[in-house]
Amino acid sequence: MKGINYLTNDNNEKIAVQIDLKKYGDLWEDFYDCLIAEQRKDEETIPWEAAKRTLKEDSKLD
Repeated sequence: MKGINYLTNDNNEKIAVQIDLKKYGDLWEDFYDCLIAEQRKDEETIPWEAAKRTLKEDSKLD
């Protein structure tokens, strides 16, 4: 596949991938967002109203 290169170890097993960001930059952003969401899935959540109140107190939200 053009723009996608696999890096392999000494046993020729795929261990990493290089992505041409000029060609696939938009897809990379979506993929990265999914990775972040997966990492954070078990984090404690807070209610939206509490988050909104904190943002307003910190002058980060009108």
